[in-house]
Amino acid sequence: MGIPPLVDPAPDLSSEERARYARHILLPDIGVEGQRRLKNARVLVVGAGGLGSPALLYLAAAGVGTIGIVDDDTVDASNLQRQVVHGTPDVGRLKTESAAEAVARANPLVEVVRHDLRLDSTNALEVIDGYDLVLDGADNFPTRYLVNDACALLGKPHVWGSIYRFDGQVSVWFRDHGPCYRCVFPEPPPPGSVPSCATGGVLGVLCAAIGSVQVSEAVKLIVGQGDPLVGRLLVHDALRQSWDSLTVRRDPACALCGDHPTITGLVDYEAFCGMPPGGAAGSGAAHGAAVGAPAAAIDEVTAGELADLLAARDRGEESFELVDVRDAGEREVVSIPGARAIHLEEFRSGAALAALPDGIPVVVLCKSGARSAEAAGILARAGRSGVRNLRGGVLAWVHDVDPTLPEY
Repeated sequence: MGIPPLVDPAPDLSSEERARYARHILLPDIGVEGQRRLKNARVLVVGAGGLGSPALLYLAAAGVGTIGIVDDDTVDASNLQRQVVHGTPDVGRLKTESAAEAVARANPLVEVVRHDLRLDSTNALEVIDGYDLVLDGADNFPTRYLVNDACALLGKPHVWGSIYRFDGQVSVWFRDHGPCYRCVFPEPPPPGSVPSCATGGVLGVLCAAIGSVQVSEAVKLIVGQGDPLVGRLLVHDALRQSWDSLTVRRDPACALCGDHPTITGLVDYEAFCGMPPGGAAGSGAAHGAAVGAPAAAIDEVTAGELADLLAARDRGEESFELVDVRDAGEREVVSIPGARAIHLEEFRSGAALAALPDGIPVVVLCKSGARSAEAAGILARAGRSGVRNLRGGVLAWVHDVDPTLPEY
């Protein structure tokens, strides 16, 4: 499916640019004119994280003239396993700052525009309108739907990628040329039903595989060559080392781009995805999912209070169960001594109710407090008393009680 070039050619290439991009110029489908289009292109990368990292480097190497980076997160040590635009000295820095420096080192001939913000309904249209194309490396469902809707409303294509564990997906959503993201995924999954990379893990090099495909699609759209992934969903399984292409079609009943659209502006995407206000993850972090909140208020305990309770339990002065609802892999990274492992799914199935003796207080924990709040809510609704949630989860324990332990 051929699509006309997205960008007009820049006036000319300098001698330095001709030397740098010679291997592109030798390609009949790019040539000097295609390279001039790349020079004139403006591409926004949403998220300087797992997917954004390789995408930024290859966009710069390709000679895309203006590259925007939108992210409000800072670099964490756990990012370094896959986010290759950041290094050990960058921990604690803004991702946009670190990424901009990496892009400048890769190609000083391109311009980098930093957007140190969280993309939301108040700013997305204004930010995206300044670019020809968006490369979406967002790690949460609210941002994915936001980027899709803003691009569709503005008539701009966006190259979408998604990763989890060993699996990746890529497609190009382009209103009037094929389906949008809502045509294929009209509703987000229930909150908490899809684990994030922060809790389920991700193969670091998978980011390079998916991010490089995203850049390939961006280049093809800019120069107007090849068969873009419009109307196709590319699925990668790194364990099988397989790539499958699925046909996806525009939905005439789509609320955004269908024959009778009902979405004519941006909405509250956190509410749409069933998340509490402010609950979306940063755009540049590992690709992930929304996490739900409990239906009712649950008593909480701070990390410091839990440390006191554990010390009292060791002295025989307290009696309570400390329950960790995380995956086994998470517990291998960091755990609180004395915690009993009962997975969240056992709470959802009801098996945890039988495993926990009645009449004894329970403190529930997870990584940051959301999954444990769900588990605590299940116990409370089952009539258990004395149930409390560890506020901030294991991360709060590391921060407030034992900073020698690793974060993830």
